This record gives sequence, C-alpha cells and structure tokens, in this order.
Amino acid sequence: MLRVLCLLRPWRPLRARGCASDGAARGSEIQVRALAGPDQGITEILMNRPSARNALGNVFVSELLESLAQLREDWQVRVLLFRSGVKGVFCAAAFPAPTIAAMDGFALGGGLELALACDLRVAASSAVMGLIETTRGLLPGAGGTQRLPRCLGVALAKELIFTGRRLSGTEAHALGLVNHAVAQNEEGHAAYQRARALAREILPQAPIAVRLGKVAIDRGMEVDIASGMAIEGMCYAQNIPTRDRLEGMAAFREKRPPKFVGK
Repeated sequence: MLRVLCLLRPWRPLRARGCASDGAARGSEIQVRALAGPDQGITEILMNRPSARNALGNVFVSELLESLAQLREDWQVRVLLFRSGVKGVFCAAAFPAPTIAAMDGFALGGGLELALACDLRVAASSAVMGLIETTRGLLPGAGGTQRLPRCLGVALAKELIFTGRRLSGTEAHALGLVNHAVAQNEEGHAAYQRARALAREILPQAPIAVRLGKVAIDRGMEVDIASGMAIEGMCYAQNIPTRDRLEGMAAFREKRPPKFVGK
C-alpha cells in the first residue's frame, strides 16, 4: 500500500496502482508518496508537469518547495527519491536526509541543475543531460555553476557549460556526473528501479548518523580543511549520545544486525 501527499491536503491512503488518491492530487505538479513494506522509509517526489516537460514554472517550484518543507521535519523519511511522471523527462535541495535523482529521460538546463542538487544520481544509459543555457543566450542560474565544478572539477565543468554539450547517461557516468548508469528497459524506468534499489541499501543504516554524515560532507566542502575537520568533530559529538550509536555497538558485540530507530 502506498500513501500520497496531496498538496494542501493531509496524508491519505492511495488506491492500488495509482499515483494519487483523487483528481486534485492528479492535477498537482508535485506529488509525494511514502512507500511501505520493505521500502518503508523511502519517500518519492513525482514531478508531473507534462504540458511543459517539467520546466521550472512558478507553480511547479512553489509546490516542490512546499513539499520539501513538509517532509523536512518528518523523521520517517530516511531517503528521498526524485522521479519524473512525464515519460522521457527529468526535472527535480537542501534536505536533511539523502536525496536520489532518477534520470530516465531528458535532464537539460534546470532539470540537470536540480539533479545536481541531489546527493546521488542514477541515469538510464539513454538519458540526455547537459547545462545548455549558453545555447539559449543564458547561463545556469539554479546552482549549476557551483555544483558542477564540485562533481567534475573546474576545467571540465567550464567545458560543459561553455559548450552547452549534451551527454548520454553512459557518458555522464564515465565523467563522474552520475553515480550509476543502467541500460534502459522497455518500461522506460530503469533509472528509477536502480535508484530505488540504492535507496534500499541506505534504509538499514542509522538515520541520524547518515544525516550527520551528509552535514559533515556538505558543510565541510564549503570551508578549509581545518574548519571541515571541526565540523566533522561537532557532527561526531552529536551522534555519540544517540540510542542508535549504542545499539550499533551492542549489535556488533552480539554479532547480530542492528535495529536502528532514529533516536
């Protein structure tokens, strides 16, 4: 059973095989559902603006930010997975839990910039991505000029931005732009399936430690090494008194899988 968050409405059960529980949800450009069963802890954000191929319109961005604001305080969210409800198109953030972008189609301009805002990226080999703003007389304006150099290094990032070059998922993986590239399947959701499998690998880990690890990496990259080490030390200190840290140590001694509760 899946649950869906209809914007301006509370969480409610989702009917089988649907992505939304009623017409209002189906009309929303951003839809959110929390998975259950073995995938409990994974929450998906479905980007659904087919008329504009998920372009970053005002309503789209507003609904996305509203959804993120609601989910930010929900400790049941251990992994946030972004996917497109528009076949062949991806477009998605500072968020405390790990975020994964599933890129099964086009991720150009703002679409790639939002994927770069995610912690991890998975692409179908046939996906097409690039910061193509210079081919339109523009420049990346949603963080692309800051995030791409961190992924690829300054020189290569400049090359891709200056040329507006488009990359396949396979090429992007070879450059290190995406974590995984997978062959597309007949259904057109191979990247989503791999991203979901990746999310399942994260689920069993201690959620507080994972979140603090994310803080240590993200904040540490913004400062010099000495300051980064200080940030790491503060994150480590915050994790020491948690129940999950004690449970992890006990499980190791007792040679059993740990049962983390996020406290």
